[in-house]
Amino acid sequence: MNNTQGHHLILGELVDYITGETIEDTHDERYRQKLARLLVEHKGYLKKEIQPGRKLLITAANKKAVLKIDYTIKLEDKICIILKYGPGSLVTRHRPALAASRLVAPYQVPVVVVTNGEDADILEGATGKVISTGIESIPEKVELIDKIANIHFNPISAKQAEMESKIIYAFEVDGSCMCDDSTCKL
Repeated sequence: MNNTQGHHLILGELVDYITGETIEDTHDERYRQKLARLLVEHKGYLKKEIQPGRKLLITAANKKAVLKIDYTIKLEDKICIILKYGPGSLVTRHRPALAASRLVAPYQVPVVVVTNGEDADILEGATGKVISTGIESIPEKVELIDKIANIHFNPISAKQAEMESKIIYAFEVDGSCMCDDSTCKL
């Protein structure tokens, strides 16, 4: 039976590929599950290295919100990739995803993936430069291990974190739909 909650069509329930938990089946969630399968079955990541739905507290002046990062991948005790899913245009999602990559850990996450489930832009976290495009170009685990061997996980200053928090708040929270379950205003 189809049901609607806010602007999401609820198609029933499905089992989350990473956690095994039963969750709502939506069109967006089907894309997230497709990404999870790709990461494990084709890119070589272990389920235990992938955290779905990591919560990120952001602030802008006296406003606060919690956002979800669709997937974070941790290798050698460091978050090395974040994946941010959203339907539609990829380019409009670059800046808020980069901001998230500077807030989700006390250092710059080296790889940022922005995807709509059909296409992807892979960004270098430190510069924001697009380093590859396409779902198939999401780095495999062995590639990422090589990449992080030469990376210094530079700390994010308090001033930069404050600015990044304002940026992500402006992009993701201000003007967001009240029924969006990936954002929670506090």
